[in-house]
Amino acid sequence: MSVSVVVPCYRSAGILPRLVERLNAVLPEIDPVHEIILVVDSTDSTWDAARALAIDNPHVQAIRMARNYGQHNALIAGIRAASCERIITMDDDLQHPPEELPKLAAALTDDLDVVYAVSETEEHSPLRNFTSWGAKSLVMGRTMGIPNADVLGALRIFRTFLRAGFDQVSGPHVSVDIVLSWTTTRVGSVVVRMDQRCEGRSGFTFKSLMKHAINMILGYSTKPLRLVTYLGFLIGVCGVLLTLRLVWLYFTGDTKVAGFTTLASLVTIFSSAQMIGIGVLGEYLGRVHAHGMGRPTYVVREHFLKSEG
Repeated sequence: MSVSVVVPCYRSAGILPRLVERLNAVLPEIDPVHEIILVVDSTDSTWDAARALAIDNPHVQAIRMARNYGQHNALIAGIRAASCERIITMDDDLQHPPEELPKLAAALTDDLDVVYAVSETEEHSPLRNFTSWGAKSLVMGRTMGIPNADVLGALRIFRTFLRAGFDQVSGPHVSVDIVLSWTTTRVGSVVVRMDQRCEGRSGFTFKSLMKHAINMILGYSTKPLRLVTYLGFLIGVCGVLLTLRLVWLYFTGDTKVAGFTTLASLVTIFSSAQMIGIGVLGEYLGRVHAHGMGRPTYVVREHFLKSEG
């Protein structure tokens, strides 16, 4: 099956010629029909390099974003422009060796729709690895209920029909992995070699990863709103227990301050009522928010129509 390779490009003018050269050597092994889509998401000379490569190579496309929108936004622009049956996404810094793509493509068997590449060894610092693990396992896995969240990564291959799940996605805070999780549960992984970054330094810092995790929680989950409701019920239970204790102290004569029992009971009970009310209101707002996420109602895997006659 034909394959499109989507590469978000950020300040990588010096790397792109080597990347395209290595991709040109590898992609014919996967399928003779292939294309490379370079999505330039920076305002430096990267666009000139990508445009020159598109002129010299008929199977290379260059897309220039109006400004820096972020990696996932650039990926979606490239995914929507892809014309082949399978889509591979990879970074532009040669940390994802093009020579490993045949292994990734072979792992996309008939029973899978998405395959993520998992590194043989950790290529980042311990802090970066820990933060990345937290964003995947805790935020996307437990909080958002995404299966196989621990294998998510930037090097992935998936079937192009899943792109239908991206049709309604809009806004600045998008996540390719979350949208893919909406379209299929047939997800696999394969171990590949990862190399060190050739030039410069990664734009992903501890701060940016934390910001990305917060955006995913607030942008794709209503669980924080539900947590307010649960907290309200917990405070309500504590308030009832406290009220019973204060009433006991009142009748046993241990309460010395006039009106303290009534005041303390009212504060705890009304605090609970307020938090429950906020939580319920948040649930309704969350459902409105969920409709605005662009989550697909369904995605058609295959459509067979028997011809007449």
